[in-house]
Amino acid sequence: MTKCPACLERFGPDGQRALAEHLATRAGASDSDHVRWLNQNVGRRRTDAAGILRALVPVFSVGPGGLAGWIRGRFVSKFFGAVPHPFVAALQRPARPVLLGYVVEHQHFLRQWVRSCAHITAATDDPDVIRYELDNLVTEFGGSGPDRPSHYELLLRMGEGLGLPRDRVLATPPLPATRRAIDGWEAIARNEPWVETMAAMHSLELIAHRDLVRDGATLHYFDPAILDDGTLASAARAFLREGYDADVGHSEEALALIARHATDAAAREDLQSTFLRSIDLFDDYLIARLQRANDYAA
Repeated sequence: MTKCPACLERFGPDGQRALAEHLATRAGASDSDHVRWLNQNVGRRRTDAAGILRALVPVFSVGPGGLAGWIRGRFVSKFFGAVPHPFVAALQRPARPVLLGYVVEHQHFLRQWVRSCAHITAATDDPDVIRYELDNLVTEFGGSGPDRPSHYELLLRMGEGLGLPRDRVLATPPLPATRRAIDGWEAIARNEPWVETMAAMHSLELIAHRDLVRDGATLHYFDPAILDDGTLASAARAFLREGYDADVGHSEEALALIARHATDAAAREDLQSTFLRSIDLFDDYLIARLQRANDYAA
């Protein structure tokens, strides 16, 4: 079985050949998701199914770093390459509108995040995965008492510290790109195997992984100096520091659990496609944060 990384349509025997023909057909019909995927992963020159099939081999090839190394490498290339993602560039020393755009759109993301974690917990029988996801539910949404507020609570406090009351944050619907991404992740959680959902969601924690420079990242998620140089309000520092301190070990643990369960070659290719679909959704969602920032730029 092979799945399309642009739409997750499934193919049976001879999956990569069928996938190449599907990509060529959908691109020929000017389907935006498929054209975009080919542009970013194969090249901008129009090619036929045979050319696409040849190009798919290096895209899905897992090197000596294994599946975890492949995921880190693809993530770094997309968000931290020679031309970093526009939101990452804006977050290096973020202005108030950028942080407010972050708050308003990210509260929707985090609510989907815990639903996705709950899907994984319900579907797996691996005790290590269950414990990992229960920890996610507490850390991201539940909190551990007054001294250990959830990441969601810290996000809302960042908004309040920047002058945006939480009732206004919570009453603001997501922008279309955020809504589409959330719907995409919900569909993955409902329709794909739990290990693929795990790859789709927990790979996204790599965004705050401060050690990605070893994998070729050209910069961090934000300039670490802003955590200590007094340029940010205390609530903003508290929110950013939480992810910066936690997401190295946390994301690495997830990648190890994913690799443990994706040993079959066909299952691994399906997981790779789901991961690639997820980071495209994440790309659009990060742009939505910048679009929302425009609301507070005046």
